[in-house]
Amino acid sequence: MEKIKSTTVLGVFHNGELALGADGQATMGNTVAKSNVKKIRKLAGGKVVAGFAGSTADAFTLIEKFEEKLNTFNGNLRRAAIELVKEWRTDRYLSKLEAMMIVANKEEMLVISGSGDVLEPDNEVAAIGSGSMYAQAAALALKKHAPHLSAEEMVREGLTIAADICIYTNHNFIIASPEE
Repeated sequence: MEKIKSTTVLGVFHNGELALGADGQATMGNTVAKSNVKKIRKLAGGKVVAGFAGSTADAFTLIEKFEEKLNTFNGNLRRAAIELVKEWRTDRYLSKLEAMMIVANKEEMLVISGSGDVLEPDNEVAAIGSGSMYAQAAALALKKHAPHLSAEEMVREGLTIAADICIYTNHNFIIASPEE
């Protein structure tokens, strides 16, 4: 049985704002299994936003684990991410999960993977999933050449460009920002 996979998440910090968005497509092999998956979640009372790419069930499990870590470490994003990765790599069950996440609050954005990575992205742009390079390239160009746009506008346009190019990305976007 093939796993359901989900794709293209883009986060942008710009002019003191953060926006994190994702498309809604989930695929099973070369077939669209669902077109409106919600890959963006608000955690910690809305103060943290998280997006995932990869196997959907695996990502939901990891989001729940990450939220537990956030609660354990009083909302400390970096500490929660590091502790999640430690557990993800050493736990027999979790180590088999195939997904990546972008997590962010008002101050920082991190990319988390099961290979042990907790990365702070360069240029305040992070992207994961099959359309990530298209979305990231578009967002970087917008930051450089259209600085008047908001972070949300950059994310929306980056995802639109990715959806126009990547067959595993659609135009059903959810975009969120952390709350105060």
